[in-house]
Amino acid sequence: MADASDHPARASRRTRQGEAVLNVVLGSDNFRSAQDIHAELRSSGEAVGLTTVYRHLALLTDEGRLDALQTADGEVVYRRCHSESHHHHVVCRRCGRGVEVALPDLERWAEATASALGYSDVTHTVEIFGVCADCRG
Repeated sequence: MADASDHPARASRRTRQGEAVLNVVLGSDNFRSAQDIHAELRSSGEAVGLTTVYRHLALLTDEGRLDALQTADGEVVYRRCHSESHHHHVVCRRCGRGVEVALPDLERWAEATASALGYSDVTHTVEIFGVCADCRG
């Protein structure tokens, strides 16, 4: 069996910089942009480039360790996954707090709609944005 160090993508996330990126994300329950993560790393004295941050975020997302979603203004934001199953998010537009939600009715609707139109192997992306109670308050 191959060791994680034998796989280039897995080996690269074990670098000091990769661990630093992961630790920043794990330190917050909110969705964070690569720029936010980069700024936090730099302010803590970590010498890491923005391109490196993006690379590690992509690797962690591909591995399923992070959720990534595109905000209404087109920015991709990240946070750790709390669920291993398919889910959606309700996200605060102000603070980035996200709540994972299962939407079984939506899943059934998407499958039925696609099937009625002759489609198979259906995927979808649904995110709900609003302002959380803390930010309103």
